[in-house]
Amino acid sequence: MGLTSDKVLALAVLSGVLLFAGTVWLWPRLARRTWRAVLGRVGLLFATQLAVFAAVGLVANQSFGFYGSWADLFGRENGQGVVVDHSADDPADDADGVLRVVGDRRVTQAGGTRPEATGRVQEIRIVGRTTRIATPAYVYLPPEYFQERHRGRTFPAAVVLTGYPGTAEALVDKLRYPRTALDLARAGRMRPMILVMLRPTVAPPRDTECVDVPGGPQTETFFAKDLPQAVSAHYRVHRGPGSWGIVGNSTGGYCALKLALHHPDVYAAGAGLSAYYDAPSDPTTGDLFQGDEERKNRADLWWYLENMPAPDTSLLVTSSKSGETNYKDTLKFIERVKDRKPTRISSIILESGGHNFNTWRREIPATLRWLGERLEGARGGQAGGRADGRADGRAGGSEGGPAGGSANGSAREGG
Repeated sequence: MGLTSDKVLALAVLSGVLLFAGTVWLWPRLARRTWRAVLGRVGLLFATQLAVFAAVGLVANQSFGFYGSWADLFGRENGQGVVVDHSADDPADDADGVLRVVGDRRVTQAGGTRPEATGRVQEIRIVGRTTRIATPAYVYLPPEYFQERHRGRTFPAAVVLTGYPGTAEALVDKLRYPRTALDLARAGRMRPMILVMLRPTVAPPRDTECVDVPGGPQTETFFAKDLPQAVSAHYRVHRGPGSWGIVGNSTGGYCALKLALHHPDVYAAGAGLSAYYDAPSDPTTGDLFQGDEERKNRADLWWYLENMPAPDTSLLVTSSKSGETNYKDTLKFIERVKDRKPTRISSIILESGGHNFNTWRREIPATLRWLGERLEGARGGQAGGRADGRADGRAGGSEGGPAGGSANGSAREGG
């Protein structure tokens, strides 16, 4: 049974309850001062506390997606990382890399099982053509993708990233991106789009911060080139400019903002939920830059905004006045971007909310609507926004408003 299995959680909870009941029942018999009684009391207390801590830890892991497997938990993650194969007949030499569908599931709690009604979530494996990075992901395809009357239709697409270490499954089951996108489209509040959901940790267990590491994983190139090429070759993604967006939380939020700034020709919009604005350096990242100051500076979004030409892209940042450590930096980032036209900036500022799934679930609906208004839609049409990428008011925000959004999570334009 896997680390995130409900059976494992149920077993841990049941063990804790039984051990607690056993301790209460047996304690009078173990009240004597013999060494056997003392060892019995110590053993019962230790076993009960261990079961309770295990249950609490499993609940926290399922809620926040810290670890995806036992190997991940114990630091023995050996999943697919960087694949290099130079054989002449390697299928990864295809023009757009390799994308293989390995699983299929319905959208959670959507009601019904037909893809024409609820869409589908497909589990895929991608191998990048240029980077040879191989990684699993999930792709959400909206109901229109399967409907006969839309069989020639193309769709905008958005990359959705977790934090570190994160699990791609959490984007589907915990943050509910597919279900939220389905509900918004059904209500006519956003145009249907394809979602490509994965973790930014494409070379586990290392946290590469979406950087092209000298002599290591070329993560930025994978997200900026290989991933869109592979997905577009397999699915009906709109091929015109401005068809791709990117969104992420925490580490994924930093990656989303950086990729939109660095590659506006690929990502017309990038949203960072609880993002930070410079790549950290710690034991999980290692030396990302190997003394290369240019790479280090480019990874620093403050430096990039100050020293590089302002890109024609749209950015969204989120924070909370109480509960988030990035609040002051986020306000500073908003002010910095507002002075760097044609880059546009929007924000969602909650009154309170921590660095957790519950907060991000409150921000995701407005974020997806914001993305939809800035991406080219089917058949080359705008997805609801004006040509300059600004909101037309249907995302619940206001044009040219202050940097902070309202407590209900509506997006506001600040640039």
